[in-house]
Amino acid sequence: MAEVFFWCAALLLAHTYFLYPLSLFVLDGVAQVAQNIRAMRGGDASEGLTAGRVPAPSVSLVVAAYNEASCIEQKLENSLAFDYPAERFEVLIGSDGSTDGTNEKVLRCKDERVRLSPAPRAGKTTVLNRCIPAARGDIVVLSDANTMIEPDAVRKLVSHFDNPEVGAVCGKLRLFNPTKKDYEESAYWSYESLIKMYEGRRGAVVGANGGLYAIRRTLFTQLPPSTIVDDFVIPLRILEKGYKVVYEEGAVAHEETTEDYGKEFGRRARIAAGNFQSLRMVPGLLLPTAGFPAFAFWSHKLLRWFAPALMGTALVANLFLLDSVFYRFTLLAQGLFYALAYLGKVGALKRGTAKRVASVAYYFVTMNLAIVVGFWRFLRNSQRAAWDRTARAS
Repeated sequence: MAEVFFWCAALLLAHTYFLYPLSLFVLDGVAQVAQNIRAMRGGDASEGLTAGRVPAPSVSLVVAAYNEASCIEQKLENSLAFDYPAERFEVLIGSDGSTDGTNEKVLRCKDERVRLSPAPRAGKTTVLNRCIPAARGDIVVLSDANTMIEPDAVRKLVSHFDNPEVGAVCGKLRLFNPTKKDYEESAYWSYESLIKMYEGRRGAVVGANGGLYAIRRTLFTQLPPSTIVDDFVIPLRILEKGYKVVYEEGAVAHEETTEDYGKEFGRRARIAAGNFQSLRMVPGLLLPTAGFPAFAFWSHKLLRWFAPALMGTALVANLFLLDSVFYRFTLLAQGLFYALAYLGKVGALKRGTAKRVASVAYYFVTMNLAIVVGFWRFLRNSQRAAWDRTARAS
């Protein structure tokens, strides 16, 4: 029985972190071959879909802001410099009870494309429930105040909505750290971005980067005020309705990471609590009838959320299998991995590949510990929806 538990846990972990990404790569290769064959037989059926395009759709950039005085002016300057027709674009700042001068700085901007929607503190979801329906654009681009977007990103996002089957488009968020060239999240974030790219090619990105994504305004449905991870639930609901959620690698935004690891751990735990909460909001994606989106949701998200339990199961089951040389080796491998994570925590390795590996191991372990904390908060219903700014190094 211990052997069954060990292998079930090990294979599920292998699937969510390795086999699922590999399956996406293989499916993409098969799709590319099929497309080439169709092209050789008489042309790609998708040719000409964008011919004779109608004028650029109207776009509203919606930013939920809470005490963002330190960056809101830079955000407005960045947003008003987009390579998009000015007469088809607006910026709507939803202030969630800001008390640090954020509202005053927005009002000082005299560009008629900028609007402020202030209200008492109630949480980001309430801001979005208020601002997205009030947006004038057919396409709503959602972003954070501390996220700086490249000038051509909105145009690249919007280009996908020529296809009526597309309901949402996720941009590429590049994280940077002003004091560290290589940090723990960078390798994992690159890995996640690669998965999003392959999911996007199948129209099933499960969750967006909150810093930059776009939706059809008419597809937005009001969220429960207690919703914690809106940027996860909004695209999933669109996917659940049968629309495609795609990924645009060329639409790039930049966001600074935090040096406050305590707050960063709290952010991850908050997201984890929201992930478990989201299950009841998108029940259709849990069913096999949803097709590939359900496969992606289970493989990329649900199994990840239960990874801490699977890791614990593999470790405990392994302790009952030590009469075999093979299982003594697997226990040793697990022990070495957790030892590496500890070395990454205390910074015992100063440079080189060993330091980077230990750092990634530490990031992986703390990420899963945050899932445990988030699950506990979910069970106790103790995670509030309102958010606090994450402190940045500059």
